[in-house]
Amino acid sequence: MAGRQFSVICLILTFATIVQCLFPFSSSSPKKDDEWTHYHNQDALEAKFGELAQKCPKHTRLYTIGKSVEGRDLIVIEFSSHPGTHEALKPEVKYIGNMHGNEAVGRELLIKLADTLCNGLVNKDSEIVKLINSTNIHILPSMNPDGFELAYNTAKEDRGWLIGRSNAHGIDLNRNFPDLDSLFYYFENMQVPRYDHLLELFNDKHKYEPEVYAVGQWTISLPFVLSANLHEGDLVANYPFDASRTGSQQQYSKSPDDKTFRYLAESYASNHAHMAKNDHAPCDGTASNAFARQGGVTNGAKWYSVSGGMQDFNYLATNAFEITLELSCEKFPDGKLLPQLWEDNKKSLFEFIWQAHIGIKGLITDVNTHKPIANAVVWVRNATSTNGPIRHPVTSWFTGDYFRLLTPGSYEVAVEADGYETGTATVNVTNAKRGQAQILNFALAPLQIEPLPQQPQEPQQLEEIENNQVESDMLSQAELDELEQVISNMPDEEQQPVLVN
Repeated sequence: MAGRQFSVICLILTFATIVQCLFPFSSSSPKKDDEWTHYHNQDALEAKFGELAQKCPKHTRLYTIGKSVEGRDLIVIEFSSHPGTHEALKPEVKYIGNMHGNEAVGRELLIKLADTLCNGLVNKDSEIVKLINSTNIHILPSMNPDGFELAYNTAKEDRGWLIGRSNAHGIDLNRNFPDLDSLFYYFENMQVPRYDHLLELFNDKHKYEPEVYAVGQWTISLPFVLSANLHEGDLVANYPFDASRTGSQQQYSKSPDDKTFRYLAESYASNHAHMAKNDHAPCDGTASNAFARQGGVTNGAKWYSVSGGMQDFNYLATNAFEITLELSCEKFPDGKLLPQLWEDNKKSLFEFIWQAHIGIKGLITDVNTHKPIANAVVWVRNATSTNGPIRHPVTSWFTGDYFRLLTPGSYEVAVEADGYETGTATVNVTNAKRGQAQILNFALAPLQIEPLPQQPQEPQQLEEIENNQVESDMLSQAELDELEQVISNMPDEEQQPVLVN
């Protein structure tokens, strides 16, 4: 009997083994993490973001900023306590990935970041709830979906270093933004005191790529404070300026906020598993690009000069401070490596968002009406410096709020607005970890314009002045006859109105 039971058990186990071999997933559902070991194409990306929007409807907004050359949506997901609304004193942050279509790690990390934020909200993770209550976060995983699809559908051995890098027109999107660096350097050389929001002075007839135009319009449509552009091909945090002043391929080009930009880049590199650690070889094998030995950061132009880049456009056209993150030596690694790349970058991605809360922020209002003042100009000077103000003022938004990223130190602040007296204050910036920017409000007083004194006139004198003015404005009959003769002698086409486009 026992032998028979043993035979039956063996038969069942043998059958189960055969079934498991033929149908390996029939007895259990796929592991949850299997989703993150492969790349999401455009359809999968849109489906995933749609799923997150349904899962976290009160804290997300799904929107598109435009379309690619081949008509794919440039899709963004926003996380906020009040999606779609800019709240005064609440900074706007954006992450952009996959600008070069064959650099796909950042794309996947941003999809995973969105998933993590939503899960954190559902699970009431205190740190994520705190972050989203204090920050509006916008995530664009793919700026170049056409290039990604080309690289994604090309065999790895045929993909090489360039397949899918450019958009469908063959244009490198990180060379296609308005070259505001050249304008900034021209003003600098000519000693013209203009340092910020240069896009309004930039005039050319160049037709920008649809992806660049969409991101450019998006960038100026919201008061973004902080931004990062995710790339692959190296392991380093790169900060402005990206274009050198002389055209040299490798020349350190300081921006007016060089210290703050380095601070931002170091915040990412130091929280990364490897970027700032001397535990890996340089991606290109050269000592000059051993970035870990310099804290995992580099000035863009010192590495190699780029004109028409996106990070410099952000800085010179808007209030946003953007850096470029290189997250992997390999551009399109095997999907099995993605979970480890997420673990390497997870802390950095969160800590970088918190950098939107460094420095100072505040409301600029009318002292009498208490209404917000838009486009007020905020100047800052390091109190320990003799170099004058930092040559990059920021401006207030329609809601009257401003944000000024700063490193720790003592500063003097001045606020100017048309029709108002200048407001001044001093502040000591400490930048508490995961804290809030120090609030520094300004209530500006309108300028008091005194009317010019006028001598009283007698009624008879006033009447004489009025009559004389009327008479002086009238043409004599002879002058009217002469003007009519000139008009009658003009060719017909010269009498037609001219329309100016």
